[in-house]
Amino acid sequence: MVIEPVIVVYALFGGILPALLWLWFFLKEDSERPEPKWLILASFLSGMIAVLLALPAEMLAKCVAAGSWPHPLLGTLTFGHETYTAPFNIFAYCNSLTSVHPIFLWAAVEELLKYLVAVVVVLWRRAVDEPVDAMVYLLTVALGFAALETGLFLLEPLGRGDVTGGILTGNLRFMGAALIHTLSSAVVGFFIAIAYYRSYIIQFFSLCTGLTLATVLHALFNHHIIASSGARTSIVFFFVWIGVIGLLLLFERAKLITRPT
Repeated sequence: MVIEPVIVVYALFGGILPALLWLWFFLKEDSERPEPKWLILASFLSGMIAVLLALPAEMLAKCVAAGSWPHPLLGTLTFGHETYTAPFNIFAYCNSLTSVHPIFLWAAVEELLKYLVAVVVVLWRRAVDEPVDAMVYLLTVALGFAALETGLFLLEPLGRGDVTGGILTGNLRFMGAALIHTLSSAVVGFFIAIAYYRSYIIQFFSLCTGLTLATVLHALFNHHIIASSGARTSIVFFFVWIGVIGLLLLFERAKLITRPT
């Protein structure tokens, strides 16, 4: 597949712009004490970097689930006039996942990596000075992750000149995949928030609960989207939007968490 640089720019734009729109929407939940803009930007970019870490890890998880190991030369990618050998081929293996088991591993990898980059980049900083901040930064990382992931998915249709397919892919991910990333990471942030003033032991178990629940939600979404017909996709998106309403309620609950007296 030949991918010209201009196609990469269009694909990135198609992934980043919708994610920024969602980010603007959710940041209004923290409008009373907004976070530093540079930390929001750093969190968003770190989410994009997490995609590059997730791709080979997901490929390995898929192969392990199948009882095999990845071949080091799975495909090539042509960028401009140069051809590169890729250690993974996202378009080949994403479409081949039909079992819940590798999909669960895939979701676990993504949720864990989003959390880890948030820890490395921002969660240790003094700016995280109230429980709701964990939700804000984790969903920002998630939207950065969704932005680059969507851009990668747009490369295939745009690379073969299928603009309509690219628009359809972008719209579907705007309405579904970007939101499930946001919802699942925000769930992790909420469980961090409710244990914010508790002991380290409670914080640890609360974090594990949040990561487990986020992984299950993400895996169920991936499974039903990949294995679904068009009708079931609409139903899945409906429940995702119900989840977003629930997320807004979780934000309000996190804002009320105070230090025990």
